[in-house]
Amino acid sequence: MKKLFLSGMGLLFLLAACTGGSDNVKKAEDANAARIDSTTKAHGGNAMAFSKSDADFLVKAANGAMMEEDLGRLAESHATNRRVKRLGAMMVKDHAEGMQKIRQIADHRHIVLPDSLSTHQEKEITDLKKKKGGSFDKAYVQMMVHDHKDDIDAFQKQAGQGSDSVTRVFASSSLQMLHRHLDSANNLVTVLGINHVSAGPGYPTH
Repeated sequence: MKKLFLSGMGLLFLLAACTGGSDNVKKAEDANAARIDSTTKAHGGNAMAFSKSDADFLVKAANGAMMEEDLGRLAESHATNRRVKRLGAMMVKDHAEGMQKIRQIADHRHIVLPDSLSTHQEKEITDLKKKKGGSFDKAYVQMMVHDHKDDIDAFQKQAGQGSDSVTRVFASSSLQMLHRHLDSANNLVTVLGINHVSAGPGYPTH
């Protein structure tokens, strides 16, 4: 029975690793939910310390970190304002480090993470690439403001309500970085003369 369970687990990981596209986050979440449910049943129905909401947090945090890295590299190459370029570089560095921590936790907890951006996210990057000069700088900064407001809300919730102590500590320790990013982006809103921060792109980041 144990061997059969492990074989099923391997299949879940293979399916999650090989599927991408617009539903890659949901596919990872579904794979994790199935594993958690199977493990809970194997323990006589006792709830696991690591819950589905903990797994969902890691999935969305990983997805957001990947997006931030790609957007940051784009800002480094396409921004015209040097401070916007520096903001992009900070995003690449900090979110790459954050992603390493997410992977460590996920590996230890046997949690499937998305391995690529969604179709929607790829479209957001493509649309941003089409902008030039100051228009690019303003659009990128607006995205960072919205993104990090959402991230802070999600990380604060996980830090206070997460079932797993390791993810709670990770979420709590990440908040200072996220606030620093938001402060930097808000400062650039003033520098670039952005009068109104429009609605965000809507990609999942938390």
